[in-house]
Amino acid sequence: MAGHSQFKNIMHRKGAQDAKRSKQFGKVIRELTVATRSGLPDPAANPRLRAAISAAREVNMPKDTIERAIKKASGAAGGDDYVEVRYEGYGPAGVAVIVEGLTDNRNRTASDVRAAFSKHGGSMGETNSVSFMFRRLSVITYPASVASEDEMLEAAIEAGAENVVSTETSHEVTCEVESFFAVKDALEARFGEPESAKLDWRPENTVTLDEDKARTLFKLLDTLEDHDDVQNVYANFDLPDDLAEKLSA
Repeated sequence: MAGHSQFKNIMHRKGAQDAKRSKQFGKVIRELTVATRSGLPDPAANPRLRAAISAAREVNMPKDTIERAIKKASGAAGGDDYVEVRYEGYGPAGVAVIVEGLTDNRNRTASDVRAAFSKHGGSMGETNSVSFMFRRLSVITYPASVASEDEMLEAAIEAGAENVVSTETSHEVTCEVESFFAVKDALEARFGEPESAKLDWRPENTVTLDEDKARTLFKLLDTLEDHDDVQNVYANFDLPDDLAEKLSA
């Protein structure tokens, strides 16, 4: 299936970016800051903060760094004040791109994102210009070793999930955004903490790329992801498996 292949392609590409993990600390700290201020500084009473802490653990952020970020955000001074932004546009070959960010300067971030699109053969559009081509979902991932395919499916459906895709290495549970924390908490009580738990934009259709277009698109995606204000980048591209392997080498 094109959709499955596309997500596998993304994983290949992400694997080549592990060296950038240190830069991710700054991005995660921004999310911890915003999450803390969105409610109480107690993760038990603040679902978004729980998700942010989970994301921090995914990038191996030390516990004391997480605690300092929460403490700073909940203090009187509060540190930097970030707002959530989303940009949408088209990359090479008409690939739809969604960019999510946290910024303390909307004008700067919008200008930088627009420049990145223009430099790499794309164009930034208006809000909602491409998001209708994606579906907003909650995605919770466990290693395959925690349960059999049937056990995970049964537990996920009981928890209110929509679907489970199991492979030799993992179980991927998807559900509606509104059910995210209820499903996550139910699965966590049974199987422990997941490998990842996040909100995702999943494309309803994909654009198949050749090598030249893929390399140009990846330059755009890399530029966007490297920006300090950008938290997540989503795109509806698809690659043949052999090309995905070649580009991730």
